[in-house]
Amino acid sequence: MTYINLPHDQLRAIRAVDLRSLQTAVDKCLREEQVGPICELGLRECGDYVASELHAFERAMAAHNKAKAHAKREHTRTDVLRAGSDLVHAVQQMKGRVETEQEEGLLFYIDDQIMSPYHLSKRLTVSVRYRWRSSPTAEWIHGQTTFTYDYSPVPDYAQLLSKRQPSAAKAASDQQAKLYREWEYLKMQALCSMREFFRDGGDGIDIPKSFAVRSSQYGGGLNNFSCNFWQPA
Repeated sequence: MTYINLPHDQLRAIRAVDLRSLQTAVDKCLREEQVGPICELGLRECGDYVASELHAFERAMAAHNKAKAHAKREHTRTDVLRAGSDLVHAVQQMKGRVETEQEEGLLFYIDDQIMSPYHLSKRLTVSVRYRWRSSPTAEWIHGQTTFTYDYSPVPDYAQLLSKRQPSAAKAASDQQAKLYREWEYLKMQALCSMREFFRDGGDGIDIPKSFAVRSSQYGGGLNNFSCNFWQPA
């Protein structure tokens, strides 16, 4: 699963969609009152966002086909037009993201394929590999940084007061599930912080080998700034 980088198959699918052809297909679907013209464009391979908008367009078209009364058909026709516009806009947005990733990829790349540990403790760590260079013609410099976070969960007072306590095995399983969710959140925050650093013009030489993640001042836990190693504490 990717987090900040589009998978290669999605990149190819998005690049392959021509926006004029897409708009023409949407218009033809409305005229013919069927979704056939749009099925050949490979939109389902363009990622969840585009696939969701395609599904919404198909639902709107199905509702329009079922409508009989004139007033109802006018209403469902408007829904189809809106869904078609949303679909085209979704593809436009994803094409913009592809262009952004391509441009950024000339100067930096962050590997978001990070395997989760088999067993987790309250000291959570995420190691992020990356490469960067000062210009598109310079040599790549590779690096890795490790984010460390001491997880301190808020006590579940309802569970503590409950007369029915879980077995040791169930408690251990629940604890691992909580740690895994927190680790996934830490991973996302670490990746997004690395990307933000490079996007803002940060120099890879300034990235530390390790960073102790800062808990939120408001109630503890992670927030959107916890992994921002370049900002003062």
